[in-house]
Amino acid sequence: MPTTGHLIRFLVSLVSALLVAAGASAADEVRFNQVELRAEASREVRNDLMSARLSVDANDPTPAGVTAALNRATAEAIITAAAFDRVKAQTGQTYTYPVYDQNQRLVGWRGRADVRVESQDFQALAQLAAKLQPTMQLGGIAFTVSPAQRRKVESELITEAVEAFRARALIAQRALGGSSYRIRRVALDTGGTPPPRPYATTRAAPAAASASAPPPVFEGGETRIEVTAIGLIEVE
Repeated sequence: MPTTGHLIRFLVSLVSALLVAAGASAADEVRFNQVELRAEASREVRNDLMSARLSVDANDPTPAGVTAALNRATAEAIITAAAFDRVKAQTGQTYTYPVYDQNQRLVGWRGRADVRVESQDFQALAQLAAKLQPTMQLGGIAFTVSPAQRRKVESELITEAVEAFRARALIAQRALGGSSYRIRRVALDTGGTPPPRPYATTRAAPAAASASAPPPVFEGGETRIEVTAIGLIEVE
């Protein structure tokens, strides 16, 4: 009956033989020319989503008075925005802070609140901004490609990028004198979402002037959307 020592030596020999066989098999495997390739597909897409920030300031001897004034102003802005079906509005950040005189004595409180609006209807958002400007300051306007439009374009560009990758793979195969190629790996990069295209900040005009002034006209511009295919091919 074999002892434990004999059994261990047998197992070690078996494992060694298997490793040697695996190494020989790997050495016998034919290695072909490997080429790393990169291909891109891009498109200029019109920005179809506009967003803006409207803010209101308030002053009061007490922090509660400031908060109440800001809440009233933002609530009125949300109610006004509700009349515009194609505009989405939501309250943003609210700040309240003390005000001191030159002798560092507390003389009152000040605050600011934001309302953020966005729409694919630029004219409707411009009309809303003009309606709110007598009491609020307009700023932080930006233009982007809407998520739905971005997904649609990226899906189309993925197909184009892969086709471009295959075309380059064929060029590499012919340049190396190969008869065929196979893709070992490929990764697709959509580059993420670029920052929105900003627009000049607009200060609130006097109430009388704003009431009669026409709404501003905005041009959203375009954003380049790109998909990149990066991978490795093996030419035979």
